[in-house]
Amino acid sequence: MGFKPIPAAVALILTLLIWFIIPVPEGVSPQAWHLLALFVGIIAGIIGKAMPIGAMAILGITLVALTGVTVPELVDGEPVKNPAGQAIKDALSSLNNSLIWMIGIAIIISRGLLKTGLGMRIGYLLISLFGKRTLGVGYSLAIADLFIAPVTPSNTARGGAIVHPIMKSIALSFDSDPEKGTEGKIGKYLALVNYHANIICCIIFITATAPNPLVVELVAKATDSDIHLSWGTWFAAMVVPGLAALLLMPLVLYFLYTPEIKQTPNATSLAKEQLKEMGPMKREEKIMLGIFLLLLFLWAGVPDMLFGIKIDATTTTFLGFALCLLTGVLTWDDALKEKGAWDTVVWFAALVMMANFLNKLGLIGWLSDYLQAGISGMGLGWQGGCALLMLAYLYAHYVFASGTAHVTAMFGAFYGAGLALGAPPMLFALMMAAATGIMMSLTHYASGSSPVIYGSGFVTMTEWWKAGFIMSVLELLIFATIGLAWWKVLGHW
Repeated sequence: MGFKPIPAAVALILTLLIWFIIPVPEGVSPQAWHLLALFVGIIAGIIGKAMPIGAMAILGITLVALTGVTVPELVDGEPVKNPAGQAIKDALSSLNNSLIWMIGIAIIISRGLLKTGLGMRIGYLLISLFGKRTLGVGYSLAIADLFIAPVTPSNTARGGAIVHPIMKSIALSFDSDPEKGTEGKIGKYLALVNYHANIICCIIFITATAPNPLVVELVAKATDSDIHLSWGTWFAAMVVPGLAALLLMPLVLYFLYTPEIKQTPNATSLAKEQLKEMGPMKREEKIMLGIFLLLLFLWAGVPDMLFGIKIDATTTTFLGFALCLLTGVLTWDDALKEKGAWDTVVWFAALVMMANFLNKLGLIGWLSDYLQAGISGMGLGWQGGCALLMLAYLYAHYVFASGTAHVTAMFGAFYGAGLALGAPPMLFALMMAAATGIMMSLTHYASGSSPVIYGSGFVTMTEWWKAGFIMSVLELLIFATIGLAWWKVLGHW
């Protein structure tokens, strides 16, 4: 059987309930309501893991094409000539979305960090320099994640496959092993730093995690492209509060979960041994580093600032990929084996397509008006109303196991409601974008990297949830103070 019966049954029941039982609300078209039924069913299937997310996406595309819910009965008073053909075009429409390809190709490029060993080298180099104390090891792990985050859209690969093995080898070298009951020596602290650094870096760069480009897309749709968060705009807005959070996080966790071992000369020795074993930087590593720096240079818009030459962010990503292929750092077989990238393109396209048509058919606008009317009745003003919307959006992540599913399900309506309350569009976009990252700190299933790091056994579930909630509050306070002040300096409100 290709699906899990219970979550699949729940998803099917929800779909049928909305489609056939719940009456279409006033002001909503039957088409929009039926598409909502399909959308809720697909999201429920993703949350319940009825099938892998890519398989659920294919199911969503198929159902949209079969039911024709996106195709109007009349266009300019005339029946649509080929409704079935139009339905499949609509269902596949987001496959030409440049942001989707940007994130998919960037995931393939990030494979080069693993294949060449450059990611590991960066991590061990930092620990060899700053790892004499446990706190220094924590900061080294955080900085390592920060260095590779811009070109690693899979935070699972970054936190789980590159930084986590380094963290684990250091913990075990100090005999901090969950199987021996000695995780409190150093491993618990380092595991939490490993995870929360991973999440904070997701906030700083558009290309650090898959849901971020979806946020960009939904903001553009909601504002008729008046607000477009480019790579450089996002980075400039998030880097100051993000670095403040990255600076404080290891300290806060150090006091919350104080490691028994505070001096770690063995860590620097281990890192130096690993670097010695790796040998001098190989040709492939140097090329990968050069491509990495070139991508940052172009994504940040430096040619435009200096010479007036604009290069699209997705074009830049394809250039990086082409250079990886031309230099042999990656082969086409490597690209084909990067299943996560192709999987991301498929499910991203399906969810963006459904979200786009929910917006076009007026349902997101209707939901936004409904939320706005409810909050207006509280007499909070746009500031209080938007804070309430953001907090509800953020902490709703306790019931989500996928950042992308959460963003697709809630971001559009909540952002639209904030605009209807009178929030400055750019300010509220940045608030919601920050919340999208912060929410992934909460649980042991909140993002792709959390099960990997939590699964290593250094941290109990209670400790993980406690640390996640405290870090979410700390990051909210940072963005509500340093973030707002910095965005004021940038002229975003």
